[in-house]
Order: sequence, then structure tokens, then C-alpha cells
Amino acid sequence: MADLEELYRDNWGTIAVDRAHNHIEILWFEATAEMSDEEFMGWLERFAGFVESGQCDTALVDARRFRMNPAGVSMGWRDQQIIPRYNAAGLKKFAFVMPGGMPAIGAAPAAEGPANFPTAYFADPTAAHNWLQAEN
Repeated sequence: MADLEELYRDNWGTIAVDRAHNHIEILWFEATAEMSDEEFMGWLERFAGFVESGQCDTALVDARRFRMNPAGVSMGWRDQQIIPRYNAAGLKKFAFVMPGGMPAIGAAPAAEGPANFPTAYFADPTAAHNWLQAEN
């Protein structure tokens, strides 16, 4: 955690940059159990703004403590409003650290929807960091 520079924090989580490893990340908090769909979308927009700042070319979301049910947020909205911003920023890789048992964990990294970059799912943060740092 010492390598992270916090860029933003509120009761839902933090956005930080790891300059040594050239990635930006979200660390969600358990308080997300009370997060609304609008607040979640606002968070994704805020994160996209930091991605667009060009500080890093890889991203990580640590969702192990994420408790909100995002079922009310259309993935079409994310594909139309967020992913193009990541693409335009030149994002190269996107990693999720998820609670154990999620079916996507361990699947081969792949571009999702309109993304120009692969996304991978991990149960272990170290594995996610290693994948983000590895050459394509």
C-alpha cells in the first residue's frame, strides 16, 4: 500500500495511482452496500476521468469488498459512456480482483464489449499486479 498515491477517497472507496507499476486502481469499501445506481455510475465516470489524465496505462479494480448490486446499471451504459473513454486514453489492460468463487476468475484475458484492451479476473491481488506489469 505504501507505493500507492491516493487521488480520491470517499465513503465508497479510494482511487489511487501506483506510479512504480504504472497503474491506477479502485479499492472499494464495504459501505458500497448502500450505494445507489447513480452513485455507482458517478464513480465510474470519476475513475474514467483519472484514466483519461494519462498518468497510467493499466487499471485495477479491487472488488473484494464491493457490496452493491450493480444489476440496475446497464452494461450498455458502461459500454457507451465509460469504455470509449478508456479506449481514447490508451488503456492497455484492465484487471479485477474479485472474491473467490467468481466464475470469470482464471479465464483467459479478453477484450469485453467495445474495449480495445483485455480484461482479466483474479482472486489474488499479487497475480493481478503481475499480469498488469507483464509485457503483452
